This record gives sequence, C-alpha cells and structure tokens, in this order.
Amino acid sequence: MRGQVNQPTRTIEVKDVAGLAARAAHPVVSIIVVSYNTREMTLDCIRSVIAETRTPYELLVYDNASSDGSAEAIAHAFPTIRLVAGEVNHGFARANNIAATMVSGEYLLLLNPDTIVLDGGIDKLLRFARRRPAARIWGGRTLYGDRSLNPTNCWGRMSLWSVTSQALGLTRLFHDSGFFNPEGYGGWQRDSEREVDIVTGCLFLIERTFWERLGGFDPVFTMYGEEADLCLRARAYGA
Repeated sequence: MRGQVNQPTRTIEVKDVAGLAARAAHPVVSIIVVSYNTREMTLDCIRSVIAETRTPYELLVYDNASSDGSAEAIAHAFPTIRLVAGEVNHGFARANNIAATMVSGEYLLLLNPDTIVLDGGIDKLLRFARRRPAARIWGGRTLYGDRSLNPTNCWGRMSLWSVTSQALGLTRLFHDSGFFNPEGYGGWQRDSEREVDIVTGCLFLIERTFWERLGGFDPVFTMYGEEADLCLRARAYGA
C-alpha cells in the first residue's frame, strides 16, 4: 500500500473477554481514529462510537506519539479496543495508511478524534453506502459543537471559475449561490443526497478493497489535501 512506513510503534491490547462490538469477529466496517494530543476529545469520540453503532465493527485508534497521555488514557478507559501508540508523529495521511493495513472490515471509516457520533450516524452512513454502491466513497452531514451546519464535510473541485470567483470576492458576497460558490455547493444544507467531488477526511467511508486499489493516501501529504487527492484519483475508476 502506498504510504506504508515501517516505524516503531507500540500496540496496546487487552484480550477481549466476549468479542464485544468494538472487536467484532467479522466486522462490516473498520473504524480508524488517528489522534494527536486530543485525549479528552478522543475519549468522547470512542464513547459515542460504542453508544451509537450497532453494525458489527472494529475500532482501531492510532495515536501519533501524543504527549498528553492519550494512549495511556485510552488503554485504561477502553481495554477492549485496539490501540496503536506510535513513537513517531506520521501525520494524518501516513497514520491512516498504516492503520488501514491492520484492519479487515468490508469498509473503512476514517473518523476524526474530535467527532461525536449522533443518532446512529455510522449505521445510517453504512445503509446509505449499501443503497448507493456505485459511489464507492461516501460522506455524511457534519455539525459544529453548537449543532450548526459544518459545510466542510464535502466540496467541489477547484476550477478556474471557482478561483476567479474567490479572488473577486464573489464567493463571499454570494455565499449561497451555487454559481458563485461552486466549491462550497452554494447554500446546500447537506440535508439531501447528491453526488459531490470531494468528501472530507473527518468522516470518510470507502470500500477497503477500493482503498487498497487506490493505494490509500498519497504520503506526500502530511495533513490537509490528502482526501481531495484521493477522491479525484478515484474518479478515474468511475467513483
């Protein structure tokens, strides 16, 4: 897989006494959370995954050499999940590439550590993927902490017109216009199904075999831009 690196890591695992949902024997989805100095947010994220997800899944947390005690806190609070404590900060792209080689689900779900799963969101996203298999990459509606819309969950590809519109200030003046704000899809509230160019890496669902075919994230990206690159490469395969 592209981006796989062989760096020292510590895998912290405690034997699962009953095969709980977080370590399903045959997971439908492998949830990967890459953390870096986000101890409390990561703990809240894990709690929400466990509370809100009923589809058989495995959860792997890859900690990027945090200095805030994240790995120790996660191991203490959730002894049944798989935790890899990296000794080097690989960045978002490489850490996800490494973690993806350690899981076995039909789907991969990349989930940011500052994310809280609401209302069975992962189960709903998987049902959506089953209904729209041709997409091969799927995302969902994300909200800020005050429950207002976070429109960065997806965006359109950059074009000469979108750059010109931004440079002239038209995107800011006519933010809700799909014509003047094509990258942001205008005033779309992300409350309906539609095809998009790029899905954000904070909630990124993809078939595992398709991820492997694409070679994962390009390791030239440390953080930011890797999901855009992957989504645009996926277009060449009909996604």
